[in-house]
Amino acid sequence: MTVRVVGIGGSLRPGSQSELALKVALSGAREAGATVTALTGADLVLPFYDPSESERPEAAKRLVDLLREADGVVLVSPGYHGSLSGLVKNALDYVEDLRTDVRPYLDGRAVGCATTAAGWQASVTTLSALRAIVHALRGWPTPLGSAINTVQVRFDAEGGCSEEQVAESLRTIGRQVVEFATR
Repeated sequence: MTVRVVGIGGSLRPGSQSELALKVALSGAREAGATVTALTGADLVLPFYDPSESERPEAAKRLVDLLREADGVVLVSPGYHGSLSGLVKNALDYVEDLRTDVRPYLDGRAVGCATTAAGWQASVTTLSALRAIVHALRGWPTPLGSAINTVQVRFDAEGGCSEEQVAESLRTIGRQVVEFATR
């Protein structure tokens, strides 16, 4: 069985620290044998979620369809003012479209969570908020999550990280998503 992992995160700025962190986490899932799809930046530019709207734009349909078929999910959000970005939160609001599925919301799926912010307070509170949202969506947050202070840790476009311990934590999150999805 091939495990499918969907990564959601980043910001509107291409190559943002949260997008690069997501790529590192997904590399761990790929190393564990999963096929991965990353939805970042422009992929997440969606109209505000409206539960009464019956017609969805193609980008929203793609997001929902990928999540519907996913065995696991990795979420990485930048921390803005102590919580996750509107871009990531709005994407997660579209999970509501899975409410009537046989496997509603993120039910039974492992979800790895990580956050990036220019300081510990925002990165930690954002991680806490992200994990609470995953619980509300019936997902199983992986035991390991990562709050990354980008004042002290930097990612580069080649997948490198200034702190190998942080990169290894992110790869572990990706691997945990795959491990739990196969159980």
